[in-house]
This record gives sequence, structure tokens and C-alpha cells, in this order.
Amino acid sequence: MSGWLAIAGLGPGDEALVTPEVRAALDQATDVVGYIPYVARIPPREGLTLHPSDNRVELDRADFALDLAGSGRRVVVVSSGDPGVFAMAAAVFEALERRPDPAAFDIRVLPGITAMLAASARLGAPLGHDFCAINLSDNLKPWALIEERLRLAARAGFAMAFYNPRSKSRPHQFSRALEILREECGSDRLISFARAVSTPEEELLTTTLGAARPEMADMRTVVIVGNPATRRVGRWVYTPRRAE
Repeated sequence: MSGWLAIAGLGPGDEALVTPEVRAALDQATDVVGYIPYVARIPPREGLTLHPSDNRVELDRADFALDLAGSGRRVVVVSSGDPGVFAMAAAVFEALERRPDPAAFDIRVLPGITAMLAASARLGAPLGHDFCAINLSDNLKPWALIEERLRLAARAGFAMAFYNPRSKSRPHQFSRALEILREECGSDRLISFARAVSTPEEELLTTTLGAARPEMADMRTVVIVGNPATRRVGRWVYTPRRAE
């Protein structure tokens, strides 16, 4: 098999944040596979075929990419941010696990700058101590499990980064998440909303859990809740490295 498959992260949006390693893979690729808006970020060129698909067909997309690589094509599966964080790397390996010859595939995972880390950098250093990341979408797990993890993370004193907080199909769940966070953390805990970071539509807002409203977030927003020591310094938000 002479083909290969690279699973690449395109970063949060700004083309300057795409890594040289990812750019090199895209330059060598014969095929790019991914969710429609991510594939749209790849400029067309001679010898390159673009394969955009819908957001809820991750396993089909992964199987298609493996088939292309198995036929000798040089394939890049693109995700936003980092491909290993709530993205396509896990889907590809899930599809690979069902193949009779997984060792036959030449697969590389190329890291990217996550939306969470880009948001943290724009805000200052809210993830400067122990933190966790939670995907608030219940497409692949029950909402009861999300609620349990929210409570446990809050009780453990983690700073928390939330992906996919609110969508048109589930507008009420983020409201419930805010209720849980107020119960566990109190109303004075800092919460930041970082929308479309590194793009012209970027918006940053830091407030308290008591003042936070569900409509402050959408699917392009990363939400970061600080730990008990998180504080403001000027326009910045940071979490001290030390804990008592």
C-alpha cells in the first residue's frame, strides 16, 4: 500500500495558526476529506480532490478516507482545532478498529491549536492550573452523564473548558449547565465566552456565573469557567499556578 492518511488539525480559524506540518501534508495530498466548512478552508488546486460531507457522518467519513488511502491515495482528513480533541482522529481509529488489517495503513495524526487553547490565550491564562475539557453536546453520550461530569469537575476545583455549549437543536441544555455550575461554584465564579477566536468575528466576554446567560454562547463559542482562585488583572483573566 503506497497511500497514506493524515488526520490534521486546521487550528481555530486564522490561517496563520495552521502548523507547517499540516500545510506540508495538504501540499502533498491528492484528497481532502472533512466536514463542509473545514474543507471549504482548503484552496482548490490541480491534482487535489475535495470531499466535503455533513457533520453527523463521522464514521462514514472515516471509512471513506481509509478506503481512499487503501487504494493508494494521499489523504488528509481535516478537523478544526486539534484532530484528537472532540474531532476526527478518534473516529478514524474507531473505523480502523473494525478493519481486518489495521496495521496495513500508514496513518499520522498532525496536531493543531485547539479552540480551547486559542481562547485561553486571548483571555490571558484562565487554564493556568489544573483544568478539564467537556463537550456539552449529547449527540454521542447521555445528558445525565454530562450533568454528572459537570458536578464532579466543579467539586474537584478544576477550571473547565466547554465545547459545543448551545445549538439550535438543543437550546435549553446550556441553561441547565449554568444552573448546575451556579449550584456547585456559586454566582461569583468567573466565566468567559470566547466566540470565533482568531477570526474577524471574534468576540470575548468575561462575566460571573450569576450574570451569565445562555444566549451568550453558540456552537462557535468556547466557554471557560475558572477555578476558585481565577481572577482578573486589568483586562486579562488568569488562574494562579499554585494551589493552597
